[in-house]
Amino acid sequence: MPTRKASAAWEGGLRGGKGSYKTGSGQAGGSYGFGSRFEEAPGSNPEELLAAAHAACFSMALSAGLERAGKTPTRIATDAACTIEKVGEGFKITKMRLVVRGKVPGLDQAGFARAAEEAKNGCPVSGALKGNVAFELDAKLE
Repeated sequence: MPTRKASAAWEGGLRGGKGSYKTGSGQAGGSYGFGSRFEEAPGSNPEELLAAAHAACFSMALSAGLERAGKTPTRIATDAACTIEKVGEGFKITKMRLVVRGKVPGLDQAGFARAAEEAKNGCPVSGALKGNVAFELDAKLE
């Protein structure tokens, strides 16, 4: 299996500094700073990138599980929200909320909810976060 890469650089102090990142494929990159991470300033941040990774991974895991069960989806759309909070003297990612909507011919809501729960437990990004971050899942058929 391949090893994926990304890089980031930071220049300056924490509050006044600035950073940039890019993926090894060159498909994604951007800037980030204290304001875009801990306030509402423009720019990206590590939590946004983690949320994007989780949404993508979860969508693929759910699609694969449904396909294995003979219920190939026509669409899986996942929004992820990653929460960072001050904990003690530092900061901690405390919660990841996944909201998934799916179009799956021939599947009822209960079956979709079960498949989404299995995907949440089987997705590699979920596995990396499990035990460190609280998960919330909202799964509904469209």
